[in-house]
Amino acid sequence: MPVLKEHLEFFPVDMELGWSQPQGAPEGVMEKILCGRLDEAARTGSRTRLVRFGANVFTTAPVIHEYWEEVFVFKGDLIVGADATGKGGIVFGPGTYACRPPHIVHGPFGSEKGCILFEVHYFGATPDAGISR
Repeated sequence: MPVLKEHLEFFPVDMELGWSQPQGAPEGVMEKILCGRLDEAARTGSRTRLVRFGANVFTTAPVIHEYWEEVFVFKGDLIVGADATGKGGIVFGPGTYACRPPHIVHGPFGSEKGCILFEVHYFGATPDAGISR
């Protein structure tokens, strides 16, 4: 399966410039692609990105996708399962991690104080049922 990532050695990441709003994301959610390309139509590739939620930004619906997703909360608070006004859900802070196989319903998401997430997305085989940590 093609990886679709270039060779990059250590370089400074500008945390102010180069952010864009992902398709379908609410205002206040931004992404910065660090490396790679994910071709969802062809179900190939991988990407590494940062995702930034502004303070008091919340999505309104759960998410489901065809690729693997690994998420590390780098900074701030990520609320998983809150409604569009931020009520409910579970708060995760820096140093927390999730690994989701394809077809897993997750979210909605939000943040009261804002957060930065480190994410890796890729296509691959789904694990056998019943395997978990």
